[in-house]
Amino acid sequence: MKAPFEVAQVLRQHWIEVEQHPQINRWQLRALSALKRCRTADLGGHVDACTECGTVRISYNSCRNRHCPKCQGKNREDWIAKREAELLPVPYFHVVFTLPDTLNRLAMYQPRAVYDSLFEAAWKTVACFAKDPKHLGAKPGMIAILHTWGQTLSLHPHLHCIVPGGGLAKNQKWKTAKTQGKYLFPVKAMSKVFRAKYVRALKSRLQPAKELVDELFQKDWVVYAKRPFGHPKAVLEYLGRYTHKVAISNHRILDIDEQKITFRYKDYRQGAQKLEMTLDNLEFIRRFSLHILPKGLVRIRHFGILGSSAKQVTISLIHRGIGLTIPEPEPRVLETYNPRYCACCQKETMVSIQRLPKRGPPNTAFSSVPNQL
Repeated sequence: MKAPFEVAQVLRQHWIEVEQHPQINRWQLRALSALKRCRTADLGGHVDACTECGTVRISYNSCRNRHCPKCQGKNREDWIAKREAELLPVPYFHVVFTLPDTLNRLAMYQPRAVYDSLFEAAWKTVACFAKDPKHLGAKPGMIAILHTWGQTLSLHPHLHCIVPGGGLAKNQKWKTAKTQGKYLFPVKAMSKVFRAKYVRALKSRLQPAKELVDELFQKDWVVYAKRPFGHPKAVLEYLGRYTHKVAISNHRILDIDEQKITFRYKDYRQGAQKLEMTLDNLEFIRRFSLHILPKGLVRIRHFGILGSSAKQVTISLIHRGIGLTIPEPEPRVLETYNPRYCACCQKETMVSIQRLPKRGPPNTAFSSVPNQL
């Protein structure tokens, strides 16, 4: 169902001010421009017609930007379909690594260094505990997903990590975690190790001020480990919600006027209570732009036995070691937009009969339709 209000609507209303905003850089401006033009005549499109009932509609092209609230559905489904064949028949744990707000200012001006250090420190922390025979004594794997936002669009960098409850031992046999499925590793100890490894990773990329480093070590860092997933299929359900999220979905926006925007959010400090927030439009755009990632920064990364090169061998190795064959992926019911679907006939009977240039549909776009059916 189409959302009644969109981020693009705010951008179109205030585009002149956005172009001149001192806190929005050129790369962010480029992404915001793509969102503003998404599925409009500015990007061109095509005329579709139904071969049975003759229904005609114009479909405009998507911007395909990874920060666009309207363009993530198909990307998400395609990514999940690829991951389904890589699921291991073992328990999975959900671990969240969060950066303290002390680093927020640095993240605004050096986002690549801050976020790359976060990925490195999180993986080294998991690998460090997994290597210890007291905890596991095997090589682990991890899928990490970067989120930079809080519910009110404030800067809140954190990683959602999916970690199998075990690893490959030196004899290439699967070794299950020693915690009987209750937790992966002790989170209080992980927090201290994570803090030290993050500071080291950051120093390898930047030269942070001594005052900043001292302040980072004075804070208690947070590593949060949720309960393990009930079964491997639940991992896919989780990934479907988190992998291709953007800072705010259009469906969370409740109202937009000339000056203000109102949206819904959850306050997790009050038991996930649903509340509403109203912001000045330009302040909303500024907050949204904070979560536009630097060019080329990969926000979903695979490590260890789930790494891009390693999993070609490890997935089948683990299945054979456990005594199971790799199951065939089940057909997925896609919830994304189907351009061939005719709402009138409720069939896949729509065909493209004319391409539209970026300047929009010509005056004769519909006059020639009947002759082409």
